[in-house]
Amino acid sequence: MTEIRTPRLILRRWTDDDLAPMADINTDPAVMRWIGDGSALSLEQTAEEIEGWEEEWDDEGFGLFAVELLASGELAGCVGLSVPGFLPEAAHEVAISWRFGRQYWGQGYASEAAQAVLEFALQDRGLDRVIAVNRLGHEASDNVLRKLGMAFERETTHPEYGHALTVYSIDLTEYQA
Repeated sequence: MTEIRTPRLILRRWTDDDLAPMADINTDPAVMRWIGDGSALSLEQTAEEIEGWEEEWDDEGFGLFAVELLASGELAGCVGLSVPGFLPEAAHEVAISWRFGRQYWGQGYASEAAQAVLEFALQDRGLDRVIAVNRLGHEASDNVLRKLGMAFERETTHPEYGHALTVYSIDLTEYQA
């Protein structure tokens, strides 16, 4: 079982106990406003999402990790790698993404977790490039991307929802841990 420990977090595969806390995160409009069409997800939709992430682990050898706080064991959110199939122009790429409950914002958890995932992409999965697709105007995520050393590459439009997206990238051969 793939697991990564950072000073404050455990990045691990999903368990049945993660469904309810992840569903709580997915029902928060402030969290979900930047994701997909901006709608909250139901418990059933969250279960489908987690199942999809686990299938990607099986199919691709990477996926989204559950992020657990080391000190308390609470599920804080998710972080990981995925193929951004929703964006045809990037469907051949691997993207990093994250989602955290609002109570965990502003504490450096996203940066800490994403840094560990970039190291995982380079050292364990042998990827030479990772992108990030972010909704235009999501400054908090833009800040994390810059901290990771990712560079703005281009703007594009979400093919289904029509909102502006930004694409960032990093060549992992130049990545500085």
